[in-house]
Amino acid sequence: MRFNEKELLCISKQPSEKAAELGMRGPKKGDVVKRRLVKLVINFLFYFRTDEEEPAGALLLEQCKVEQEEPMAFSVAFLDESEKKYLFECESSEQCQEWVESLTRASYEFMRRSLMFYRSEIHKLTGKDPLEQYGISEEALPGQLSKTL
Repeated sequence: MRFNEKELLCISKQPSEKAAELGMRGPKKGDVVKRRLVKLVINFLFYFRTDEEEPAGALLLEQCKVEQEEPMAFSVAFLDESEKKYLFECESSEQCQEWVESLTRASYEFMRRSLMFYRSEIHKLTGKDPLEQYGISEEALPGQLSKTL
């Protein structure tokens, strides 16, 4: 995927959903754990050297798997390169669980599935499509809901 560096820099300066200084190890063999400021903004996980304002890198949280590896560590691995993991070390198991939950909910696909679920539930309760008034077509409905319309 291609990104415009100026746009990414602009996104990295937006208010974050979550931010903390964590230990981070990159996916290359021999990478060591380094302290990084890690910020979740929309579906990007930015990481910064602790003394710099521009991000050292960014992970687009799509087509990835977020897992708790140890009580105080989690990983991010991309489905097409699952052997390459980014490891993040937290200060507590509670902090680790919060990061895993936040990162899991950050992807577009998760948000889309949630929208479709709630749209279907509202339709079951009211008999009306809640997004119809906005001109959103039936094609975006989950399979079973579109059959009932």
